[in-house]
Amino acid sequence: MARMHSGKHGKSKSRKPTVEIGSKPEWLKLSTEEIEDKIVNYAKQGVRPAQIGQKLKNEDNVLYIKQAMSKRLGAILKEKKVAQDLPADLTDLIRKALKMRKHLEKNKQDVHNRIRLVRTESKIWRLSKYYKKSGTLPVNWKYDPEKAALTIKV
Repeated sequence: MARMHSGKHGKSKSRKPTVEIGSKPEWLKLSTEEIEDKIVNYAKQGVRPAQIGQKLKNEDNVLYIKQAMSKRLGAILKEKKVAQDLPADLTDLIRKALKMRKHLEKNKQDVHNRIRLVRTESKIWRLSKYYKKSGTLPVNWKYDPEKAALTIKV
């Protein structure tokens, strides 16, 4: 897939190993209940979904959650009712935009950062439009940097 604001196309033919979903690897020592408990505990501590996957990969040798659990991480979080209100990718973009705004308050002459802020906020608007259409976000949800600064930790 092409990048949004550059002429580059990204890494081609990046594939996960072909293994049947739901078949537990023989080197994985944790049961599905233990993995699920770890996921829920991490989520309750406020760890973001991408970081949950990294922790499981590095500490517990759970390389692919879907392979071990036959469900994706987001589905497990929704099932246990510990999922965040906003999708993780949208939250990360908002956090990035807030950091840029904070930087621009101190450095008003930073033109390059201002351009990157415009690009990041356009990604936020485009992604929010997609999530509104798919029903993940409410139809009346709107990105407001002042309100976002109050709700999201930078």
